[in-house]
Amino acid sequence: MAGHSHWAGIKHKKALVDNKRGKLWSKLSKAIIVAAKMGGKDLDTNIRLRTAINDAKAVSMPKDNIDRAVKKGTGELDGGNVEEILYEGYGPNGVAVMCDIMTDNRNRTAPEVRKLFEKHGGKLGSTNCVSYLFERKGLIIVDAAKADEEQLMDIALEAGADDVRSEGEKFEIHCEPENFTAVCEAIEKAEIETEVREIARIPTNTVDLDAKGARKLFKLMEALDDHDDVQNVSANFNIPEEAMAEMEND
Repeated sequence: MAGHSHWAGIKHKKALVDNKRGKLWSKLSKAIIVAAKMGGKDLDTNIRLRTAINDAKAVSMPKDNIDRAVKKGTGELDGGNVEEILYEGYGPNGVAVMCDIMTDNRNRTAPEVRKLFEKHGGKLGSTNCVSYLFERKGLIIVDAAKADEEQLMDIALEAGADDVRSEGEKFEIHCEPENFTAVCEAIEKAEIETEVREIARIPTNTVDLDAKGARKLFKLMEALDDHDDVQNVSANFNIPEEAMAEMEND
């Protein structure tokens, strides 16, 4: 199974817990601030802001919180000093790991992220050390039991998706970031439920991991994802069927 698909599923379940303790709202606020800061508050022209706000609404983030975040991003309120940074490094077994960061204090964030890498058998690297191994794409995951593959493919491709593929018990849809909103809206209009909808970094090649290696990598990725300033974690790994079966039997 493609590693990023498996991780996306884990992260989706984890987000439900994070939302209960307020961590997810904090991350979504930063995403809205940065989007508004970069492209303004017009949702018709700022697709990134529209996506961030839709994500916030999907987890019942209050309208007042969303409005405040937008105003911080546009400079109408204080607190918009949030910058976007990309950290790159290596996890266990030499797996490439990328972290999308949003922080108001990079001098605090950098050593904290470096420590997490080191604690879990990885190493923070230099700029561009692994980014060439990934493509930025829209990623949508649908439970195969809740959609007809042919119908889903027709809808997604007509809306601008690049590819629809079967990954175990899931359908995985890839698209260019600029087509992400249109593809999501088309699937939603067809009343097809999605499990994951995000702009992700999709690896162009992967490292096969056994069950032990996958567990180690997941511990690193979960620790990074738990950090308040980390918006997204990507890695170029694959879990062969035998290893996946071993993990599921634990």
